Amino acid sequence: MPVVQLLLLPWAADYEIKHIKLAVADHDHSEYARQLIQKITASGYFNLTTYTASYQDALLEVEKDQADLVLEIPRGFEKDLISESKAQLFMAINAINGVKANLGGAYLRSIIQDYNSTVRTEWIQSPRFSPEVHINVVPTTWYNPLMNYKYFMVPGIIVLLITMVGSNLTAINIVKEKEIGTIEQINVTPIKKYHFILGKLIPFWVIGLLVLSIGLFIAWIFYGIVPAGSFITIYVFGAVYLLAVLGLGLLLSTVSSTQQQAMLFSFFLMMIMILLGGLYTSIDSMPAWAQWITKFNPITYFIDVMRMVVLKGSSLFDIRLQLLKIFGFAVVFNGWAILNYKKRS
Repeated sequence: MPVVQLLLLPWAADYEIKHIKLAVADHDHSEYARQLIQKITASGYFNLTTYTASYQDALLEVEKDQADLVLEIPRGFEKDLISESKAQLFMAINAINGVKANLGGAYLRSIIQDYNSTVRTEWIQSPRFSPEVHINVVPTTWYNPLMNYKYFMVPGIIVLLITMVGSNLTAINIVKEKEIGTIEQINVTPIKKYHFILGKLIPFWVIGLLVLSIGLFIAWIFYGIVPAGSFITIYVFGAVYLLAVLGLGLLLSTVSSTQQQAMLFSFFLMMIMILLGGLYTSIDSMPAWAQWITKFNPITYFIDVMRMVVLKGSSLFDIRLQLLKIFGFAVVFNGWAILNYKKRS
């Protein structure tokens, strides 16, 4: 399961949106309008699906789901741009898909601003008006210079797979013993409660480390992702993290009566932990109450650490605070599971 998911999910979990369907209502039909449309379609993000002189026709394409954005170029666009050095454009965005709407609108605004800079540069060189100070901002992207989203997503997806495998397997483990009746035989043996919990914990801890190894191998073979930091850092943190996640699964197993109940508990917690883990949504953009919840979410810390080590090359010293917090989770969850396991002598 982890292998198949790691091969499929990174291709689907893409933050970059392309092939945005654009409808243009051009009332001006001028050279400047044609240059603007050509610049938009040449960006690679937009497909011009409709070119019309009527805004209502363009809006109808949105209603038929044949267009995601409408750009209206008013009559006199070129005249206003030349005579008054300014002109207005109108955008109508189909927000039924909020993510696509926001990104598509941002892409279009960025292209229009770039077109505006190009026109001003041509006028300065013509000269259209007296040269003025022009500030050019050149960004530098650190750690992921090509902005390859797979470098950003794959480490986080590996964390999710380890969490799902570890928590689900341990959550149904003790419950299965209850359902088939072998728990009664274990209860009358002289083994201690912590011996029993360790016996349930260690095999899945080894499996979790194996899944981590497979995930790192697939990331290297299929996506060319090699950690900038040390593998030792990843495995040390992963080993402690698995103790915390497996302890949570064992805790759920001790409070559940059936495997079905344990799976529902596990699924409920996993959904919350994944959605508030910071993989798909930035934690900084969450409301204050959600940010407080993320402080008690183990997934948040491992995703952060994986990105720090894989992309940034962080060391054990750099992740010492995250490691300390995860160790605290491991102590609490496993200690709680031991105390909660009722063994009759």
